[in-house]
Amino acid sequence: MAYQLEEINRAVRQDKLGFMEECDHQYQKKVEQAADLICKNMKLSPVVLLSGPSGSGKTTTAHKITAELQRRGVGTHTISMDDYFVRRDPSTAPRTPEGEIDYESPEMMDLQLLSQHFAQLTRGEEILVPHFEFARQMRNDSKAKPLKLGKDEVAIFEGIHALNTKLTAGHPNATRLYISARSNVMDGEVLRFKGTWMRLTRRAVRDFNFRGTDIVGTLDMWANVRRGEKLYISPYKHTAHMLFDSSLPYEVSVMACYARPLMAAVPQENQRRHELLELVRAFDWFETIEPGLVPKESLLHEFIG
Repeated sequence: MAYQLEEINRAVRQDKLGFMEECDHQYQKKVEQAADLICKNMKLSPVVLLSGPSGSGKTTTAHKITAELQRRGVGTHTISMDDYFVRRDPSTAPRTPEGEIDYESPEMMDLQLLSQHFAQLTRGEEILVPHFEFARQMRNDSKAKPLKLGKDEVAIFEGIHALNTKLTAGHPNATRLYISARSNVMDGEVLRFKGTWMRLTRRAVRDFNFRGTDIVGTLDMWANVRRGEKLYISPYKHTAHMLFDSSLPYEVSVMACYARPLMAAVPQENQRRHELLELVRAFDWFETIEPGLVPKESLLHEFIG
């Protein structure tokens, strides 16, 4: 799917609030479709696997699906697969081509424990959801939480590796969702803003606002993040029962207010500066929307606060 720049700008000029409301309504319809799918599949499996690349809005979407399921009387437990990371011996840890530890690799996760927990939950047994402390790079068993699913309850496992066949092969009945900001913005036949740019912009703004990472730091990580996506995430999207496009037609108009000054400040010597300047210039094609107008329930708040 692609959006048309002319239609976006016309809608922003005519009725910003109405335009954002309609976009958010269309997003909510996708949330409801995902909830329909989960409810339909509950008799086969109470396990939901939600995957997608960085900057896709997985966390917010999982929360919104949870709210919709709860509205329908379905008890929902959301588990971050980040808690299934394990501390690897540096001598045996997976490595990037540059020789760094490959934190994007699924081998950094306890795949065996995840698979075991999927099976136990499906059988109605209790599990102990682990807690991984990233500051100490180790699991803290004292903070593990018990979980046992009752009738009309599901567990949503959210993480970038949720659709990896090393996990899903043994659990074919689990509901599988793939979320990504996938849509480009076109000006007729001309590409004005790439879907991957949307995700980079989301991540850069979020990292700056909440993680104390400047744009240079985000860029340093981005190349390996993209490499990890191509190796470990995108190859499995075709196995999903639903492909969920989390992009919003109005988001570039909002994000320009945050991202333009961040990205324009990238030092001259940065090897990706040329690409970023191309991205920054692309914001100029869009009518802007003041961030204060963004509806309080918008997905964008995951990134802008």
